[in-house]
Amino acid sequence: MENFIISNPTCLHFGKGVINDLSETVSKFGKRVLLVYGKNSIKTNGLYAQVVAQLHQAGSAVFEYAGIKSNPVISDVDAAAEIGRKNNIDVIVAVGGGSVIDSAKIIALAIPLKNRAWELFEYKVKPVTAIPLIAVLTLAATGSEMNGFAVVQNDVTKQKPGYFSPFIFPKHSFLDPSFTITVPAKYTAYGIVDLIAHALEGFFGKGETTLTDRFVCSIIKEAVTYGPLLMKDLTNYGYREKIMFAATCALNGMTSYGKKTGDWGVHGIGHSLSVLYDIPHGATLSVAYPAWLNYFKSRIMDKLNFLGKEVFDTNSPEATITSLEHYFHLLGAPVRLKEIGIDAWKKEEIIENMVFNKTTGDNLKMDRADLENIFDLMLN
Repeated sequence: MENFIISNPTCLHFGKGVINDLSETVSKFGKRVLLVYGKNSIKTNGLYAQVVAQLHQAGSAVFEYAGIKSNPVISDVDAAAEIGRKNNIDVIVAVGGGSVIDSAKIIALAIPLKNRAWELFEYKVKPVTAIPLIAVLTLAATGSEMNGFAVVQNDVTKQKPGYFSPFIFPKHSFLDPSFTITVPAKYTAYGIVDLIAHALEGFFGKGETTLTDRFVCSIIKEAVTYGPLLMKDLTNYGYREKIMFAATCALNGMTSYGKKTGDWGVHGIGHSLSVLYDIPHGATLSVAYPAWLNYFKSRIMDKLNFLGKEVFDTNSPEATITSLEHYFHLLGAPVRLKEIGIDAWKKEEIIENMVFNKTTGDNLKMDRADLENIFDLMLN
């Protein structure tokens, strides 16, 4: 087990009606608020009105940036950061899923830097502070509400890297499962896939920590148990609640305690598919993970057996992978490239993008030949 420090500065507000604490919370950080959100969903489901009412109750001057995409782009980050600078913003309130919160994190770093946001990802500038960020979560998936990571893509360079900074942990995050009840079936499924993928990236990382691995298996088992029930009853608050808490725990640090690193190779594969073809993140992961597991199974047999026994009651690596794939299909998520509109003739473009982006795992390394073989497994 590696030495480790546990420190998560995010204050999490979880449950029905927690949005009523937003006014008092925002007022602690200042009066000038940049409200960042996606498209129209928070207006049609009534959440926008609730958030704005809370901000007005706090006496806030509210400036808005709307239209963040599900695969967020750096151009939106720059545009929102400019609004923040011009209006002397004190605090950012991000209302949405991981894409909105991730974008808001980079906006929070970019405003005081006064640089193009992409220079952060190029490591040309080093942040020393950030605008305080408050998150209101609307999709159980990424765990961005309780970590210091952000992923944003550059449509010009065709890159989708991750970025970590201790300055971008949200100060407060508000998680009311009621806000996820209107999420459509396919995006509910993709969110469940994403939380499982986050847990697996920690599980297959470098280092051995039995208790942490049991945390991982418990998170995945929660998703495996309640995911199908939720897909049959999308308005069930109790099921939404369980999935939302599992998604937060899957990437708030607890799946990596005592490990040197997670792996994150599968996310790299998925990012290439998203940046090239604008495929939903969770859909790329449900395709990539079974193929990656099959390709590396001879090197991770003990881990697969442990995972299978704890989660699926299986007794072989092959049965564990089959069970995971079957579960993804049960949710309605794709498991082959053809299901997301990708055929063999796109192989070269995809492999070139992966090589350009230096796609590999932090534990299980991948070269071009490995990526080509995994592509073939995703295809067939």
